[in-house]
Amino acid sequence: MMHVPYTIIAENTFSFFISAHVAETANRSTVARFILKGFSDYPSVNAVCTGCLLVTYAFGVLANVAVITVITKDGHLHTPMYFFLKNLSFLDVCYTSVTMPKAIVTATQGSEEMSFLECAVQLYLFFMLAATECFLLTTMACDRCVAIYRPLVYGVTMSRNLCWELVSTAWICGALYAIFHAINTFSLPFCGPNVIDHFFCDIPPVMRLSSVDYHTNEELSFIYTSCIILGACVLTLISYIRIISTIAKIQQVQGRWKAFSTCSSHLTTVLLFYRTGSSLYLRPTSDYSPIQARLAAVFYSLITPTLNPLTCCLRNKEMKVALKKVFHQLQRKNHKSLF
Repeated sequence: MMHVPYTIIAENTFSFFISAHVAETANRSTVARFILKGFSDYPSVNAVCTGCLLVTYAFGVLANVAVITVITKDGHLHTPMYFFLKNLSFLDVCYTSVTMPKAIVTATQGSEEMSFLECAVQLYLFFMLAATECFLLTTMACDRCVAIYRPLVYGVTMSRNLCWELVSTAWICGALYAIFHAINTFSLPFCGPNVIDHFFCDIPPVMRLSSVDYHTNEELSFIYTSCIILGACVLTLISYIRIISTIAKIQQVQGRWKAFSTCSSHLTTVLLFYRTGSSLYLRPTSDYSPIQARLAAVFYSLITPTLNPLTCCLRNKEMKVALKKVFHQLQRKNHKSLF
């Protein structure tokens, strides 16, 4: 229901490309497995980080599942805005689950090895989901723009079919975007060190294990990412310029605040997403630091997706009411089951 088929198709397609590459380069590549360093180089710090991140991950998954459940159960929330929000919550669950469970299990069990193919698939899925979230946030900005800038035709314009098409397009574009990064990274030969200075397979630390000069590939990755992210960012910015200009024309203060409150939670989510992601992927490659990369990765791969449902619920009156309604329904069911 929530676009799992796109993920399966994309993963199978990518696995085919990687398998072909592995077979083609088997005679010159000696690295069959990678070793992940984890959250920290110090065992005591690593243990504390693992515990904290496990709690954060569990809370984030439960919070996003709660948002999906509430929107699905409450008929008043069956609108385009909440349809996109439900998809965003599902996407955030997938996004955090690509890296965190493996990293936490690796840290607790001490088994830090990862096969070449497993590393490639993880990198591909991570960037596919990150790009899909970027495109979905842009779609949500356009949705809010139409709702505020053209309210009379909003219901007709944002039909259910169009909403599904927009979400599907975001997933397909994300899948295509990630193929370039995966091939660009794993087309490099890996014949030497195999210790990844990170807690998951990310582009910069993996490229640094290459036995040849990786700077050209790194620059291509930087240019490609910059074009895609900046393009999505420009569309989001244009949408909000129209939103703000429309809100400024509303004479009543109450009406102005009501219009702005419908997109304030989305704006907060956008700022969190772009701020944390751009801190690593839109900076000069010469400034790369393994410690800063791990810290930034915790924020954009876990903290931001965990904060998204809180931002949406705390700033949205309809979500608060719906959450209370579902909570009271569960309480009544539990009370009846006791008697």
